[in-house]
Amino acid sequence: MATFKHISSKNADYGAAEQYLTFEHDEFTMKPTLDETGRLILREDYRIATLNCGEEDFAVACMRANLRYGKNQKREDVKSHHYIISFDPRDAADNGLTVDRAQALGEEFCAEHFPGHQAIVCTHPDGHNHSGNIHVHIVINSLRIEEVPLLPYMDRPADTRAGCKHRCTDAAMEYFKAEVMEMCHRENLYQIDLLHSSKNRITEREYWAQKKGQAKLDKENATLAAEGQPVKQTKFETDKAKLRQTIRNAMSEATTFDEFSALLLRQGVIVKESRGRLSYLTPDRTKPITARKLGDDFDRAAVLALLEQNTHRAAEKTAPIPEYHTAETNRTERGKTQKIAPTGNIQRMVDRAAKRAEGKGIGYDRWAAVHNLKQMAATVAAMEQYGFTPDELDAALVSANADLHSSTAKLKPIETAIREKKDLQKQVLAYAKTRDVRDGLKKQKTDKARKAYREKHESDFIIADAAVRYFRQKGITKLPTYKSLQAEIEQLTAEKNALYNEYRANKERVRELQTMKSNLSQMHHGEPSRQKKHEQER
Repeated sequence: MATFKHISSKNADYGAAEQYLTFEHDEFTMKPTLDETGRLILREDYRIATLNCGEEDFAVACMRANLRYGKNQKREDVKSHHYIISFDPRDAADNGLTVDRAQALGEEFCAEHFPGHQAIVCTHPDGHNHSGNIHVHIVINSLRIEEVPLLPYMDRPADTRAGCKHRCTDAAMEYFKAEVMEMCHRENLYQIDLLHSSKNRITEREYWAQKKGQAKLDKENATLAAEGQPVKQTKFETDKAKLRQTIRNAMSEATTFDEFSALLLRQGVIVKESRGRLSYLTPDRTKPITARKLGDDFDRAAVLALLEQNTHRAAEKTAPIPEYHTAETNRTERGKTQKIAPTGNIQRMVDRAAKRAEGKGIGYDRWAAVHNLKQMAATVAAMEQYGFTPDELDAALVSANADLHSSTAKLKPIETAIREKKDLQKQVLAYAKTRDVRDGLKKQKTDKARKAYREKHESDFIIADAAVRYFRQKGITKLPTYKSLQAEIEQLTAEKNALYNEYRANKERVRELQTMKSNLSQMHHGEPSRQKKHEQER
């Protein structure tokens, strides 16, 4: 799943951003890593490009623009904005994502959503935690050097003007996240719904506090182990992580809000409610931590919903169990419900003969043999667990493919409608920008004056004429307003995001069922029996 993050910076040294992107840095101190001679160490692999900088370096171009417009001269000014698109680690193996492809996507994203800004786009093949996730850094000068069209996330006229600054508002972040989701869907990459909040919300500060605390704890444990002393704790937890666990424990036991509050109070945590929102005050703090900073699982609606579930569960435990619910009936019903979805951990078996023909060695063949045995066992276990016969598996695959086609058919018209609305919105904005020039033409009295006026404003009339042709082709006689188009786009985007999750689930189910079917076919036809294997090895 791709994620999207934003960091604003007040650092006036624009070269520091490029240095961080191209040279190795310590993940905790963020200081450059030096070699034995005290020189910076270049990153092993990266792609980098600049936009709207001309022939100059990113830092020089940004400083020249700031001086020209008299902006970003104060210490408290936000000098740059840093956006990071992190792709799912599985995208490289499963979907063919490469560093070059990610760089191209990053440059396209930057040009489309941050026009008029000097920018540097850099792609790294791995994260600082070595998870294998390809990620793209987009650093833009907060100052805009060109006038740009009014984009959907902009809400002020100054957001389009040269010499004004970029604003990363909540609406802008929602828009960017939706665009990242659409990009991943278009490129067939793994993605989740970024527009819905997280159950556990981990801030940048908490993330690094956990990383540094874990590193310190590991160092202390290594010292204790070397001295032969026992290790008491191996996992470091932040104060917020401990608070989350304390609240979860209370929620799992309580059936009413008063009971929930009492259980927390025993642990020294005071729960407060203000304007329908919850906050939690721990003994070591003077200011409570809001539920919003902990995650969605800890807000008022989620807490009350879980308490209600606990109440129903407690009532069901005390209710008498009817005698006619026999074990056999329960087992039958359980078997029917378990046919809903496979486990998702089954992988395709390897065609060992084909791999040997490709020149794979004996080491690979031994690994493939073990891999295939594991997938055989997993496939057989899944078939038994879900009660599938080969015919039922075929029927389930047909049904899953039908569901996938259905969800795809629902998505395509919405995507087409969004694309058409955005195209229309661009043409309406472009046509509106030429209004003053078009009105100026009407004021010209003679043909000669009108001809000279059109030549002077040729680019504006080319844009206006192109927009008029577009409106005629679409049969549009009355232009819609920008706000009405934006409302339609937002509504369609919300519908598409809801359907996208359904599409991904259906796609994953088809993949899993196809894997089971492929493995069964190879077990029956492709893989030799164990006796034949021994004969071949001899």
